[in-house]
Amino acid sequence: MQSRFILAKYRGRNMLIGQHDGKVSNKHQTALPKKFRKELGDRLIITKGFENCLIIVSEKSWKTLLEGTEGRPFTQKNTRELQRFLLGNATDVDLDAKGRFVLPEYLRRFAGLETEIIFAGIERFVEVWDRKTWDAHQKSLGESIETIAEKLSNEKDL
Repeated sequence: MQSRFILAKYRGRNMLIGQHDGKVSNKHQTALPKKFRKELGDRLIITKGFENCLIIVSEKSWKTLLEGTEGRPFTQKNTRELQRFLLGNATDVDLDAKGRFVLPEYLRRFAGLETEIIFAGIERFVEVWDRKTWDAHQKSLGESIETIAEKLSNEKDL
């Protein structure tokens, strides 16, 4: 397995960054990379993410999944829908002594996970991608990143 990840500090707190190649076994198990495990702990929440990946957060920081919806009334349909998507599809997992856990079937199916997967550290959470989907997304992202950065810069100026 190839690793390209580090644990960095930003504003006094640890950040999950980089990527790690992983495998899904015949028993649908995978192992969370050790450095990610060190930061997230042995009790995790895993759920559907955006762009057909999965999101992993530590049990203690599950509220990360509520960002953008906290404080909004549940009477707003978009609030309910986002919470339904993230929390309604979430499950808790306990890592074994080797950092392994079983990927639930409905999450494997959603993300199209086959054998080769990527763990990507995204500041406070980890994404899990099927290797082929990751490669295609990275290619597309590379082609549009300048436009994305420019749009974000313009939004900041508002």
